[in-house]
Amino acid sequence: MFFKLMRKIKNIFNAWVNLIRLNNLSNDIKSIVFYAESSSDWAFLNPVAESLKLLNKSIIRITSDPDDNLLSMPYVYYIGSGGARTVLFRLIKADAFIMTLTDLGSYYLKKSLYPVHYFYIFHSIVSTHRIYREHAFDSYDTILCVGNHQIKEIRARERIYGLTKKNLEEHGYARLDNIINKRKLNKINNKDIINNVVISPTWGEGSLVKLYLEKLIKILISSNFNVTLRLHPMTRRHYPDLSKNLLNKYSNSGKFFFDPHIENVDTLLYADIMISDWSGASIEYAFGTNRPVIFIDTKPKINNNDWKKINLPCLEETIRKDIGKIVSINELDNIPIIIKEILKNIKLWSNNINNIRDRTVFNVGNSDTVGAKIICKTLGFNNNS
Repeated sequence: MFFKLMRKIKNIFNAWVNLIRLNNLSNDIKSIVFYAESSSDWAFLNPVAESLKLLNKSIIRITSDPDDNLLSMPYVYYIGSGGARTVLFRLIKADAFIMTLTDLGSYYLKKSLYPVHYFYIFHSIVSTHRIYREHAFDSYDTILCVGNHQIKEIRARERIYGLTKKNLEEHGYARLDNIINKRKLNKINNKDIINNVVISPTWGEGSLVKLYLEKLIKILISSNFNVTLRLHPMTRRHYPDLSKNLLNKYSNSGKFFFDPHIENVDTLLYADIMISDWSGASIEYAFGTNRPVIFIDTKPKINNNDWKKINLPCLEETIRKDIGKIVSINELDNIPIIIKEILKNIKLWSNNINNIRDRTVFNVGNSDTVGAKIICKTLGFNNNS
């Protein structure tokens, strides 16, 4: 307890010291600022950040994660999640502030008192109007969209509520590009993987975690599948002992593994199939590996009770039948049989998923450079300078 308290005090001190350091930086150095609430956010932000550096643009990175591996790099600053962060958000002077944090301005993290252009980069391929809260994107100036479905949804919301039009750009999805590139680099194809299942539940409402997760693990292990569990960072925050308890129960089987590194994609590459619920990770997996998903038909995840006003379907619901199979919670005992049946037709699944991906996501394979050029264009920077 003492050491935890001392670590907390040290982190608070470091956050305020870094706030002073950030304020003392010249405006040229902190022209473009990237902010990560947790280290897992860099999977979505870093490809664009690195592409900006290749265009000779100065960037700084700010993180609220005291264990962020990037803190050893130059111009990366820890700001914590308390008062120092609140002050930073309110007083930041920069040309661009780039995040994958929703609900800017809705709670205690307000926009700067100074003129700053706010960019949002998505951390999911899903639709914008049901899984996210109602005002999730209202305060952003430019939104780098994954696909046309998000542009349609945001424009519809602007019309219905009389909101000022935002700058919506055809960006793509960096995490998807990373999965595709690593799969090619490792020369993985659909014949290389045997009996590996990855379970990736969403968090909150609609999640497998509370009621069905352990039962599912038992069923798969008893049917000789290797099971890897990946948990959303919010699930780990709300259930800090969950992974440890499951490892204590099932690690001796030699068939249960927990992947704590949600930003890494290696366990996705070597999985025959994913089992999920309403998690956006399911679409990443299917589109990145061209492999199908089993969707356990839990209660849909709804964070905006007025989502039907938009009068558009949700991608995460309409796409399920095209990239996998929906399985009732009453059919969990049949999961091993269902997996084997699906994998008999893996080539057909792969071709269909590949076609759907290319129709759904912008700029597959080069979203990093596209994102960097969008930011430069929006700010009036010369891309070649």
